[in-house]
Amino acid sequence: MAHAARFALLSLGLLLAACRSDPIHYHTLTPQQPTPASTVDVQLELVSVPPQVDRSQVVIRQSNSGLAILETEWWGASLADELHNALVNQFATSSAQTHLSLRVDVQRFDSVPGQYALFDARWRLRAVSGNGTTGAALNCRSVIQTPAGQTIDDLVLAHQQNLKRFTELVSRTASSGASRCPSVR
Repeated sequence: MAHAARFALLSLGLLLAACRSDPIHYHTLTPQQPTPASTVDVQLELVSVPPQVDRSQVVIRQSNSGLAILETEWWGASLADELHNALVNQFATSSAQTHLSLRVDVQRFDSVPGQYALFDARWRLRAVSGNGTTGAALNCRSVIQTPAGQTIDDLVLAHQQNLKRFTELVSRTASSGASRCPSVR
């Protein structure tokens, strides 16, 4: 009987160890100390993301055609919501009569561990006055790529840097009243 009890205890221990799952790590695109990169009033109208990456789990590229959904690495929200929140935190707001409306349509959001983080977006910036009238829209496309280390934390930091560079680019364009799309530096 003692032998059967030890066997049952050992079996139970092995079964519990086999059922153990890896902990889930949560990431955000909003930096710990967000500092607005913009001095103009930019209201974020819409952020859209390709459906392949718009999920709570982090998606990384593997080779030229593969994607991997990381089951233990998650965004704090869906990717579209994470991007929206991060961009809102980067743009300053004011009570000005005229503000700018920004629509961002992400074409590619690539994460390649040990290589780079890529943010490729079409965006539309237009003035909106206090009475709701809109000015002419400036339609642009920006591709921003930042080297990234091997870890998911390194990739997230590279994406945060991409978003900071993007908001600085939009802010410079808005501040200067440019009627042409800027080049990425």
